[in-house]
Amino acid sequence: MDERAQPLDETDLDPDPLRQFQIWFDDAAEVVRAPEAMAIATAADDGTPSLRMVLLKGWDERGFVFFTGYGSRKAGELGANPRAALLLFWDPLGRQVRIEGTVSRTSVEESERYFRSRPRGAQLAALASRQGRVLGGRGELEEEYGRVERDLDGADVPLPDWGGFRLVPETFEFWQHRENRLHDRLRYRRADGGWRVDRLSP
Repeated sequence: MDERAQPLDETDLDPDPLRQFQIWFDDAAEVVRAPEAMAIATAADDGTPSLRMVLLKGWDERGFVFFTGYGSRKAGELGANPRAALLLFWDPLGRQVRIEGTVSRTSVEESERYFRSRPRGAQLAALASRQGRVLGGRGELEEEYGRVERDLDGADVPLPDWGGFRLVPETFEFWQHRENRLHDRLRYRRADGGWRVDRLSP
C-alpha cells in the first residue's frame, strides 16, 4: 500500500481554505525541502500560456505573494491579463494545492521591505539581470554583475524594476493521493460571502 494514500473527507477540512492551506503547508514543511516552491501559470492577451516555478513568500487574508522582475515575461503577461493559477505539489505527502484568482502588484513599500531582507548578492543580481532577455553568453551577465557590484561598493542597492505580486484566491483545490487513482479532490469556491466546498471526480 502507498503510505501517501490517505482519505480526505469534507468533514476533515477547515471551513476557511486559508487555514486549511496553513495546516497542509505546516505538514509539508516537515518533509519537503522547499514547500514554498510553486508553479505559476499565466497567459498572454492572445491566450498563449506559460508556466514557471517561483517561491511563495507569504500569504494572509489578502492573498498569496511572490516576487519577480517587473520586466519579466510573467510580469508582462500579468499586466495584460491579471489572472493566474498556482500549484504547490508535495509528493512525500501525496498532496497538491491549486489556487486560482486575480493578481495585482504589491505596494512599493512592501516590495522594498522584502528586497532589503534579501542577501546583498541577490539584490545585486536583481539589479544586474534583465530577466528573460537574450544574452550573448554567461560572461555578459557576470560582467554586468561585476559592474554594479563595483559601482555600488558598500552602498545600498537601489530597488530595481522589481517587486511583488499578490494573487487573491477565487478557488482553492486540495488534492490527496488515493489508491487506484481514486484521488480525493475538494474545491473551495467563493459563494455568498463565504466558501462553498465541492467534491470533484478524479
